[in-house]
Amino acid sequence: MAVLSLLASIIFPIWIIDLNDETKVLTSFYLMTQAKGQAGSGAVYAYLPYSVTAMLCVAAITLAIIEIAKYKNRMTQMKIGALNSFFLVGVILASFFFSSNLMKTLSAGGGNYGLGMWLPGIAVFCNLMANRFIRKDEKLVRDSTRLR
Repeated sequence: MAVLSLLASIIFPIWIIDLNDETKVLTSFYLMTQAKGQAGSGAVYAYLPYSVTAMLCVAAITLAIIEIAKYKNRMTQMKIGALNSFFLVGVILASFFFSSNLMKTLSAGGGNYGLGMWLPGIAVFCNLMANRFIRKDEKLVRDSTRLR
């Protein structure tokens, strides 16, 4: 679930604002500025600072897949899960920082948060639940070994 929600958060926009003469859409890869009345030809893309969110998201996806693949070693899974939590928090903080910075810069106030802002929260919840159940399973194995 965490991998799927992170993949979806890369696709969906983080923040959208519709100004009088242009529309700005922030995704995890870029900020798109498009003048009204023009189709795809008038769009301007800014990649540089905004692609940090996508890099953190791809790192979190990679760690989640590695965590799933390490099912035979629960201690390694717990360590990777803890590391992945830091990357997930980084994704959320980067999304919030870039969207709030754009709100301040435009001083238009408002805008709408897209699905890309909320989906990493689902990934954090799934990662925390996975860590909890891995820890619970490890405790069960240790308790059963002690009884032998």
